[in-house]
Amino acid sequence: MKEVHRRTGNVAFIRVAAITPLIHQFDRRQEKARVLLARHRLPQSLLEDPYAVIPLQRFIAFFEDAAEALEDPFFGAKLGSVFKPADIGPLGMLFSLSPTIKDAFERISKFVNSLQNSTSSQFVEDGDSFVWTYRIADQSIWPRRQDAEYSLAASCQLVRSNFSSTWKPDEVHFEHDAPADPDVLRRIFRAPVLFRQSSNRMIMRTQEITRVYRSDNKELAAILERHIADLIEETEVGQSMASKVTALIEHYVGRRPVTIGFLAEELGMNARTLQRQLEREGTSVRSLMQTHRQQLAANLLAAGKKSSISEIAETLGYADSAVFGRAFKTWTGHAPSRTGK
Repeated sequence: MKEVHRRTGNVAFIRVAAITPLIHQFDRRQEKARVLLARHRLPQSLLEDPYAVIPLQRFIAFFEDAAEALEDPFFGAKLGSVFKPADIGPLGMLFSLSPTIKDAFERISKFVNSLQNSTSSQFVEDGDSFVWTYRIADQSIWPRRQDAEYSLAASCQLVRSNFSSTWKPDEVHFEHDAPADPDVLRRIFRAPVLFRQSSNRMIMRTQEITRVYRSDNKELAAILERHIADLIEETEVGQSMASKVTALIEHYVGRRPVTIGFLAEELGMNARTLQRQLEREGTSVRSLMQTHRQQLAANLLAAGKKSSISEIAETLGYADSAVFGRAFKTWTGHAPSRTGK
């Protein structure tokens, strides 16, 4: 009997269905594929089951190695630019059925945990725009450039293949440093691309994404949503209040002041209720904000390319570099400085 790997508990995972396009890129490079899969302990038999799950950290490392093995630093982005709805199974079908681009991204955000957990995906209105954010919550999984560029490019391509081939976001943000030739990404997205941001995100005009392209097939959508919900339940992915607050912090930090009152309003509750729920989980808004800033600061300071301390302070939502410097010294006992090459 074939072994099925599905139960995951709290382990960060990704389903094989989500990485099938990557595996297919090695069809003509069997020797390289064999070496890489063995290095990251990914048995070929496991990859034959699209519903099987593998550790997310292993996949991210495999993706980074794949780009290096193929000598293509833009491997992830290029792979995402030819992405098809069928590549992610029922979630891709649900996306393609959506009457508007806005509906499609709302569904992606709601059900992304059917493909991988430990992932923050938010779709939030911000003035006259909507912002879709994608970020792996586990900061120990780094570097992860290939996954970030792949995920945003694939989402962009899903819109182009299902709604409008000429569509482009207003702006694209990445949490990693700028590559040697960022124009490659600007051509793929057909939009300005910013780096060293607090999260990976695409900013879209409300007017464009609310245009109706088709009628909603509610019966089929309900069937797909039920199936996807079953997949999420099968992997026992829960969402604590702390994880919800962390997702909002990741989305807004560096873009607007993040206060407990603002977070409570976003979650549809009063500030005291939010405080009590977080206390029951052994944490607080202040603690979650500090943890996020510490992890993000460590990644930005260790990045291979230089950015100023003031730029990092702005990304983290501090008033200036002096305020950031004092906070950093409180965390670590020393002033912030570069640790990368």
